[in-house]
Amino acid sequence: KGQKRGVAIAYDSRRMSPEFANEAALCLNANGIVTYIFDSLRPTPELSFAVRELGCIAGIVITASHNPSEYNGYKVYWEDGAQITFPRDKEIIAEVKKVEDYHFVKTIGKEIACENGLYKIIGKEIDERYNQELHKLSMNKTVIEKMADSMTIVYTPLHGTGNTPVQRILKELGFRKVYIVKEQEKPDGDFPTVVSPNPEDPKAFTLALELANKVKADLILATDPDADRLGIYVKDSKTGEYISFTGNMSGMIIAHYMISQMKANDILPENAALIKTIVTTNMVDELAKEYQIKLIEVLTGFKYIGEQIKFFEKNKQYQYVFGMEESYGCLVGTYARDKDAVSAVMLLCEVAAYCSYNHMTLWDYLQKLYNKYGYYKEDLISFTFKGLDGNLKIQRIMEKFRCSNISEIGHLNVNRVRDYQTGNIKNIMTDGVEETGLPKSNVLYYELEDNAWCCVRPSGTEPKIKFYIGVKERSSKEAELRCEGIKKELEEIVEEC
Repeated sequence: KGQKRGVAIAYDSRRMSPEFANEAALCLNANGIVTYIFDSLRPTPELSFAVRELGCIAGIVITASHNPSEYNGYKVYWEDGAQITFPRDKEIIAEVKKVEDYHFVKTIGKEIACENGLYKIIGKEIDERYNQELHKLSMNKTVIEKMADSMTIVYTPLHGTGNTPVQRILKELGFRKVYIVKEQEKPDGDFPTVVSPNPEDPKAFTLALELANKVKADLILATDPDADRLGIYVKDSKTGEYISFTGNMSGMIIAHYMISQMKANDILPENAALIKTIVTTNMVDELAKEYQIKLIEVLTGFKYIGEQIKFFEKNKQYQYVFGMEESYGCLVGTYARDKDAVSAVMLLCEVAAYCSYNHMTLWDYLQKLYNKYGYYKEDLISFTFKGLDGNLKIQRIMEKFRCSNISEIGHLNVNRVRDYQTGNIKNIMTDGVEETGLPKSNVLYYELEDNAWCCVRPSGTEPKIKFYIGVKERSSKEAELRCEGIKKELEEIVEEC
């Protein structure tokens, strides 16, 4: 049955991505499995959409997301359209490890696969259906119509897959003054204009900022090569400067706008649920409280957000309205089960139009949220340790934190420690222990006094160990100082290892 349902396959602009996608399809075909492969590069979220739209048993994307040009990778999705989670991930890896001689891996000629109806090309029909779903997300087309001519937008796909779908949806919604960074418009796996095509990196915005200053843009947008992450700069009308937004900031704006608009239009479900990862801003918690929405926390990785949508469909307990993670990714609605930078672009442009209509900027909108909920600030510090020695160093650092009974970080007392590897939460004051309720993962999370926190985990894709930090203060300056204090102490602990 799974063989006939087939596997959808997409790829991005990276080196050899089309070739890898083709080989993946032919290997599946040789095993009697039907494949649906896109006729050219497509965003990751469209693959997620296609899996469910075509009724496939699984999906594959050939991409290394936002990493430098020397990388490529392989993302696997299951029938719900989300990336695989436990136990499916372990089962697939177990099968991979059984292969001892690659000469015995089955393959088939493309011509024969096509003749046998196993190798199927997909394209415009899925593009149309995906685009229709994007249109459904817009909450206020009237405001866009009124303000589109007065808004200037700069967009760069960073040589990736976002260019065509982003330009299309913005044009169809009515945004007319959209300028594309020409040097970065065409797909190119060498990413010649950037060190890394990562919208989290300010250097990736160099050309976009130059263009923005020329055309006096209100908003600058950049999507990564597989178009699931979005980075933005917003013009502050008071200073004339462009301000970089973190994933927490842009995600929070979209979340607040969508939920407040749904509430105002009386379409917010009574059993609405909002999902975030454990390292995402706690300002989301305040939003959930205000609108009496169920808040669910999951481990780092959007696949866990997608997994929750699957659970909701099965048990009908909650209705998904929004999910976000700090690493520049979010999803409104359930048409896809992975973060989608294309929809994030269109929604942020809509919020910008809404702000302009109400004599604000996106920066002003964010300040209003800070004034309402408190000044939340988050930061991330990463340490790279390459090779076998580097891997051992990362293990030592994790053990140092896990075994040292740390009671204070950045002059703040530790209230509780969540060890997701053991699955336990320890209350430092009472010595009480409870379960995390989440899957096992090599992650430590410290709940600090005064609404602060920090989290440490090894990267799953790079030779790095990452420290996430979050604070809440009465002003942006106090939040900045508190954050720096925590960062300094964490860096000292790493140096000791």
